[in-house]
Amino acid sequence: MPHPLRILVFHTRPESNPLAHCGEHVELVYVDNVPRALALLQREHFDGIYAATDDLTLIQQAGTLLQADRVLQSLPDGVAVVDSSVHVVWANKRFQEWCGGPVEGKHFYEALGSPEMLGPEFSPFFAAGSGASLSTCVHLANDRYLELLMTPMRSAQGEITHYLCAGRDITSERLKQRKLDAIHQAGRQLADLDAEHLAQMSVPERIDLLKSRILRYSRDLLHYDVVDIRLLDPSTGRLEPLITEGLPPEAAQRVLYARPEGNGVTGFVASTGKSYLCPDTTVDALYIPGLPGARSSLTVPLIYQDKVIGTFNVESPTPNAFTEEDVQFLEIFSREIAHALHTLELLTAEKLSTATQSIEAIRREVALPVDEILVHSAAVLDRYIGIERDIETHLRAILENARQIKQSIEKVGETLAGSPMLRGQEGQSRDRLRGMRVLVVDQDERVRRSAHSILGRLGCLVETVGSAQAACAMARQSVYDAIVTDIRLPDATGYELFCQLRSIQPDATLVLMSGFGYDPNHSIVKARQEGLGYVLYKPFRVEQLLEVLERIRAEAEARQPAAAGTTS
Repeated sequence: MPHPLRILVFHTRPESNPLAHCGEHVELVYVDNVPRALALLQREHFDGIYAATDDLTLIQQAGTLLQADRVLQSLPDGVAVVDSSVHVVWANKRFQEWCGGPVEGKHFYEALGSPEMLGPEFSPFFAAGSGASLSTCVHLANDRYLELLMTPMRSAQGEITHYLCAGRDITSERLKQRKLDAIHQAGRQLADLDAEHLAQMSVPERIDLLKSRILRYSRDLLHYDVVDIRLLDPSTGRLEPLITEGLPPEAAQRVLYARPEGNGVTGFVASTGKSYLCPDTTVDALYIPGLPGARSSLTVPLIYQDKVIGTFNVESPTPNAFTEEDVQFLEIFSREIAHALHTLELLTAEKLSTATQSIEAIRREVALPVDEILVHSAAVLDRYIGIERDIETHLRAILENARQIKQSIEKVGETLAGSPMLRGQEGQSRDRLRGMRVLVVDQDERVRRSAHSILGRLGCLVETVGSAQAACAMARQSVYDAIVTDIRLPDATGYELFCQLRSIQPDATLVLMSGFGYDPNHSIVKARQEGLGYVLYKPFRVEQLLEVLERIRAEAEARQPAAAGTTS
């Protein structure tokens, strides 16, 4: 028995059905709307289609679909009509491009290549069955990301017959976010060290590690091969190189300041705190040649807590190599670098503080005993000079070695304070005192300890004694730039010691110290009559002592050229 003919019938007018009496050899399949008819035609076989040409409802639906098709085909976004069994009934060109070709009749997820569901809805058609529109994101096999909006379509009876799926390509947004996340992750790792590892590293080793990480992430994440990172020295305004990769020596070593003019793009960015995109170096008046043949550059400030602490510059041999998106990425990465530098500075400061405290403790405990060795050696040496050559030689060796102990301690302190990441402001402002030889005479042990602590930290070569006799013994065996002595001593008046020291060392500048109103022997008055230039009244501020020593050093420096001119 032959199979019955299958006829798809568009039947929108219940009062008329011209095929109602076709008999048992014809199977009639009725539909009352065009979308459902299209869906059936995609999935099932029919021998014929019947539609009444005078059915106005049918004509209107067909006309509407044709008009909608033209509109939807021209949309930049993807659109698909999906039936209740989740098969694609129709799709515009953009949606088909995402799927790699025609998709009519295919299961929705099969058409998209079984994508990864990213949510927030992982069963969008099931959830949309509740009647509300919803959105979800999917990740296709070709690394394309789509945001899909599912809207249910209902029949006149309220049943969901189809879903309208509108899709938007969010690949660039997702890739951008992925890159931003990677940059933030890299930023967190820049200065990330476990405590045990950190404790074993010196300050230069920490800096080298940070530099290597910055350079690696610049290459791997941002794909920059030419990198110039400079840190701003706030005391001089100079931009000191931290990382110079891919630049010739003359560009890497170029002296630049944070000034808007005459210091290239880097100086401009450091002075203004604004990023600078140079699309064509050949026509940019600010640009100073760095990479040979560079045609474009991008420079952003390193900012921490709203303060510019440096600059980050990259260059390319290609014109217009950098975009506004590159500006955003580099600004974000630079903020992470600034934060890492600040964290490293805190860690360095912590380690420096601990080490400085240790140096201070060593200096405090060792300085006075070494001074005692110096004093006794100098006193004995006075007796044997010109008499016992061997004893004299041994005593001079003791003096030299004792002084070497103190100088070694000071060198360790200077090495710590001279760290490239952290330089003490005090050390910068008192450079003139470095290497100045000072003898402090005071019977108060606290004063002698303070002299070592304060002046030793600034680079002075300090020795202290507690009596006039010891001061004279030291003066006979050593040369000093300045001798600072109290006028109240157990074995001489201040004026008597002033005269003795001036006789022993006429080139040393003498400074007398006295308590307010205490000068029973009129030492200061008599010494002033003999040419005394400096007096300190106790209690005086440390700053006053330092200013006096700086003036003494400046006067000595001024006399040296004059003496040289007289000799010639």
